[in-house]
Amino acid sequence: MKTDNRNLQRTMTSRHITMMALGGAIGAGLFKGSSSAIDMAGPSVILAYLIGGIILLFIMQGLAEMAVANSGARTFRDLVQSILGKYPAYLLDWIYWKMWVLNIAAESVVAAIFLQYWLPGYPIWILALAVSVLVTAVNLLSVKVFAETEYWLALIKITVIIVFILAGLVLLLVTFGDHTAVGFSNLTDNGGFFPNGSKGLITAMLVVIYSYGGTEIIGVTLAETKNPEKVVPKAVRSTLIRIISFYIIPFFIIVSLIPWNEVNGVPESPFVMVFQMIGIPGADHIMNAVVLLAIISSMNSGLYGSSRVLYTQAVDGRIPKIFSHLSKKKVPVYAILMCTSALYLGVLISLFAGSKTFEFLMGSLGYTVLFIWLIIAFAHLKSRKQQSGKPIAYSVKWFPYTTWAAIIALLMILIGIIFTTSVIVTTITLCIYIFITLTYIWKKRLHQI
Repeated sequence: MKTDNRNLQRTMTSRHITMMALGGAIGAGLFKGSSSAIDMAGPSVILAYLIGGIILLFIMQGLAEMAVANSGARTFRDLVQSILGKYPAYLLDWIYWKMWVLNIAAESVVAAIFLQYWLPGYPIWILALAVSVLVTAVNLLSVKVFAETEYWLALIKITVIIVFILAGLVLLLVTFGDHTAVGFSNLTDNGGFFPNGSKGLITAMLVVIYSYGGTEIIGVTLAETKNPEKVVPKAVRSTLIRIISFYIIPFFIIVSLIPWNEVNGVPESPFVMVFQMIGIPGADHIMNAVVLLAIISSMNSGLYGSSRVLYTQAVDGRIPKIFSHLSKKKVPVYAILMCTSALYLGVLISLFAGSKTFEFLMGSLGYTVLFIWLIIAFAHLKSRKQQSGKPIAYSVKWFPYTTWAAIIALLMILIGIIFTTSVIVTTITLCIYIFITLTYIWKKRLHQI
């Protein structure tokens, strides 16, 4: 359905969506969630992120294949609906939207926590409000300005992660001045590599899945990407290599340099702690600034993803048409403003829960990423049957074994998480999914779907 002033512009290139995927995935999950993951799993958190990275690889390959086969798709629903049917597509659209709006709310609080490093006298909610206003303003600019902003924010944090890795290796392996090479004894001291056993590893997988969530935002950029059938596979390949490298290597350095049971007891990020160890004057402030930019970058991506879901829903007549209105700069302004309301909801929650807001929201977000990945995987399996006999422009190697491996691993993680996660978080998440399902049934009876 096309109407005047309701066509998004294809202005994003491979470098834009690669950096956007990195922006979505390298945020609070890495810089703040790392403390929680290490506290749960100890040094075995390295293995948890490796397992999560392999699953992510298989899921994203399937997403790329479906995107190439359906170059006219605008978002996840378009990819999934023709394959799995209306309900899975409806559920995917709305849990994806729910994931991002909750995520940007959680990350606004995390950004406020890092701002408190410099402004300890200000309450969390005021700082979260300031960050929320900034992110809203950036998203209301043109798509090209947004993409360029996201590109440079992502580039800054990637550069600093590389510097972090190099500095960490020096601290681990080189003795200089008053510093003695730390070595790798922390990987086995303080309870061993698996200090909390298999339960700790499984529990950490919820944080791992949450941390990697956001990479699939590539599937939401389809309507604004030049030549998506060529760009998406390229972006998937480059994004996955970088994300896995930027998670596993930094975690290896953190748990090698710092005893795992000392990481979660301090307010600053483990990344700031390592830069403090370097001894360069002001290094901790520089790292704190970069972490803050990284989180704002992730919020930027999240607001983009959630607003585009609303936009396509409105264009198709599933929600009020006002959300399909584009500004003169071709930005879905009302969809963006609707999604930013979640930011201010996060501000209100932080007024009462303070810094605990992030931990509370992260559990529900982990569940949501799991279900999003499962739906994408099942759609990929079935998509091959629909393409039977047709030439496939881009195909995943070792199909269907890789997709089945991802599905089995995700189902095992889901079972483990159900038994190790707070009952409150699980119940709230289940209620949200039931509510989405009931709205689908109601709309179907009204013949709106």
